Amino acid sequence: MFDTHTQFILDEDANERAATPTDARATDAPLLDAYSRTVAEVVEKVGPSVVCIDLARGDGKPAGSGSGVIVSPDGLVLTNSHVVSAGRRADVTTLDGRVFTARVLGDDPDTDLALLRIDADEKLPAARLGDSRALKPGQIAIAIGNPLGFDATVTAGVVSALGRSLRAKNGRLIDDVIQTDAALNPGNSGGPLVSSAGEVIGVNTAVIMGAQGICFAVAANTAQFALGEIVRHGRVRRAYLGIGAGTVPLPRRIALRLGLDQATGAVVTAIAPGGPASETGMLTGDIILSIDGAPVAGADDIVRLLGADRIGRTIPIDVLRRSDRRRFWVGLTERKD
Repeated sequence: MFDTHTQFILDEDANERAATPTDARATDAPLLDAYSRTVAEVVEKVGPSVVCIDLARGDGKPAGSGSGVIVSPDGLVLTNSHVVSAGRRADVTTLDGRVFTARVLGDDPDTDLALLRIDADEKLPAARLGDSRALKPGQIAIAIGNPLGFDATVTAGVVSALGRSLRAKNGRLIDDVIQTDAALNPGNSGGPLVSSAGEVIGVNTAVIMGAQGICFAVAANTAQFALGEIVRHGRVRRAYLGIGAGTVPLPRRIALRLGLDQATGAVVTAIAPGGPASETGMLTGDIILSIDGAPVAGADDIVRLLGADRIGRTIPIDVLRRSDRRRFWVGLTERKD
């Protein structure tokens, strides 16, 4: 039998246990409110710079649509290359319903990015590009766009992973891609992925159909590079080596003897007549091990390493020919479309 004092203690403990769920909800409420406020403030800040892009063919019929983000007050708009690939002009609709015409300044299928300029003599709301190198997995990621024709749609999630690679429509790899679980749908392409600080950290570009929560955005630093190249040159410049290549495994015995860390290399399958490689003595069948000191594990590495910074330079390329390592010095030129 319990005395009155013992019964009171037990009743008090039961009351505390019963009150725990309510107390937990009360504790979580400020956190949820803070999250909601953060998302709402970001949308309020960046939303006016998000636009809907509609393209038309020469006969006036619709050629597709997507999203974009104004990145300068004078009307520069970032979007995807695959959004604008059907034409050179577009109608751009802002959040407040204004419609402007815009022309495509340049597009870069290698990064799936394009730049438009709105034909308007007025100051437009612009978003700020952030530093995607400072991102960490788990950070809040907010996508704003026009999926399936639903204007100004907002979804939120987190940065799921960094440093992904994504195959562009032309077959080349896009490096340093952001993976997010912020829901994207057709029409989100070209819209911004935004951080909790209200900075554009990526340009939404793709989803994996049939999967849930696996979406991708081209990193803001890549977008900043492409934007600068297009503004200055009307295109994204890249160096030209003049070869075709594929990825092959390296003979383990030879790799060990030469002290190579990589297990694969890029085999030269073709050499363009008159190209830089044709003037060096490089032959089909040679396996490229490094370019300008950077290791090459496959054909995609060659594409990545032939950036604008190497145009006009003479660089060393190390190859494996049969079982011997050789070095060629190649004077790179600019790649033509």
